[in-house]
Amino acid sequence: MVKKSSVKVEKTRIEDAERNGLGKWLWRLAVLLTVVWVFRYLDGIKDQWYVFDPDFLHELAQAAVETHGNDTRSMVSFIVSNLTSTYPQSPYSQKTVSLNLREDEWMFNNAGGAMGAMYIIHASITEYIFIFGTPLGTEGHTGMHTADDYFNILQGEQWAFSAGSLDKEVYRPGSVHHLPRGEKKQYKMHKGCFALEYARGWIPPMAPFGLTDALTSTLDFPSVFHMSWISVREMTKNLLVGKI
Repeated sequence: MVKKSSVKVEKTRIEDAERNGLGKWLWRLAVLLTVVWVFRYLDGIKDQWYVFDPDFLHELAQAAVETHGNDTRSMVSFIVSNLTSTYPQSPYSQKTVSLNLREDEWMFNNAGGAMGAMYIIHASITEYIFIFGTPLGTEGHTGMHTADDYFNILQGEQWAFSAGSLDKEVYRPGSVHHLPRGEKKQYKMHKGCFALEYARGWIPPMAPFGLTDALTSTLDFPSVFHMSWISVREMTKNLLVGKI
């Protein structure tokens, strides 16, 4: 025969376990709500951390096209030189940013099924600038991102397509293809297409898009390491000068 004291102890233990379980779920909910609130707050003030201007970069890309025509390498040097003079690397400048002046740091990038080469000019938590393109042509999925993307065509031609439009969009040298945050398209870069790409928003969450193809198909780990190392290096440099 079970003693009443044993039943009471077991009942108390069950009640304690239920209270502890409820407490854990309430704690997790509180943490989740805090994270959501912090993100919404930071998302609302992230504009104050932007340094680069999409219109200026578009004008810079157009100037590069007008000055150097189809000479992609000269256009890249022209862009880097102008960015350096416009955004001084001085701690006394209000527009202080760190720029990667190593024009030889090109690497392959596979993302969304498309393949090309890229040179990272700037990378921070809220912005990036790089040159992306291929002399062969490629196509794929743009991805859905946590940043607005501005694709300034320097050479060649890009086509894009939204599922509901049923018509292709055509972008030629001097034009800009703006992909708002959270939207997606299919795109195609024709033979010899290169672009100055600028993104503003939350950059780190975009990393998986640039890594997944290597992990699931290409196995090009050296390129992944190279891209990751340069991205982290440049983000760290910018954090050290106060650029988020």
